[in-house]
Amino acid sequence: MKRGLLLVNLGTPDAPETPEVRRYLREFLSDPRVLDLPAVGRWLLLNLVILPFRPARSAAAYREVWTPQGSPLMVHSRALAAGLVGALGEGWQVELAMRYGTPSIEQGLQRLRDAQVSDVTVLPLYPLNAASSNATAVAKVFEVLQQWFDFPPVRVVPPFFDQPGYLDAMVAGARPVLEAARPDHVLFSYHGIPERHLARGGHSNGGCGPESPCVHTLSERDGHCYRGQSYWLTRELGRRLELAPDTVSVGFQSRLGRTPWLRPYTDEVLVELAQRGVRRLVVLCPSFVSDCLETLEEIEIRGRESFRAAGGEELVLVPALNAAPQWVEAVVQMIEAPVPGLAFPQR
Repeated sequence: MKRGLLLVNLGTPDAPETPEVRRYLREFLSDPRVLDLPAVGRWLLLNLVILPFRPARSAAAYREVWTPQGSPLMVHSRALAAGLVGALGEGWQVELAMRYGTPSIEQGLQRLRDAQVSDVTVLPLYPLNAASSNATAVAKVFEVLQQWFDFPPVRVVPPFFDQPGYLDAMVAGARPVLEAARPDHVLFSYHGIPERHLARGGHSNGGCGPESPCVHTLSERDGHCYRGQSYWLTRELGRRLELAPDTVSVGFQSRLGRTPWLRPYTDEVLVELAQRGVRRLVVLCPSFVSDCLETLEEIEIRGRESFRAAGGEELVLVPALNAAPQWVEAVVQMIEAPVPGLAFPQR
């Protein structure tokens, strides 16, 4: 019998047009782990504030990065799945699913069930732990499985920010870009989350200010903290890439609404760096394993424009891992190894 692998990525509209984007945003922002408001408040915000206006703006942004093959996130996710089919061989059935949109998690699991796989390994394609990414993907998997009378053994690969294969693949992708660009400064930009998500998940030890303990060290006590993982990953990649600490900054992007999100905000950091005299900037986005709207439009297009308008000269984005051979091999190692808990090497 074959073993089953379900890759889960965030999702994408079916087309860069307002109706398709509205449908996608409705599903995405109806998730209480994403827009964590009481049900009535979430419905009012979504239907009276967001959906009447945001889909048209988002559709225009998607058109900036859409390819003849479709959404970049979908194109790269499919390429990763195809690479894994080749690397894993006939002993595995590989399916791709999206938390929002198509192909759905339910469709992906059903295809594995139809193939009568002996077991299922679920890999959420999120390096870091957050309720609005990894947790909601895993919750949806088990929500689907609970509707079935019976199902095969299921295991979930945990967030892999500290796994050697992921780190090696990130370094392999970033090093040639850094050598070619010769930047004055390097910005590590992570997808933001509301500060309250850390408190709700019990991950805000010491608060979320610049002196929060997780900014400087990551212990088993706060090892699931998204912010702490982001700063640990920045330090580790900076060390491996031999970056001087005073030439490295961290930012959090893609915030929504007026409530406080994790700071500093990437769009503000880009302007501050340019005003401070940084002329050549390289940006890495380690929380995205596939290039998508947030990397290609938000950073490479709008971020570059903001940086230049504030006095910078050049912004270079390091491509996401996408379907790079070293990343494919790293995924193979992660899914073939026993699934560990989070490891805490010397930091």
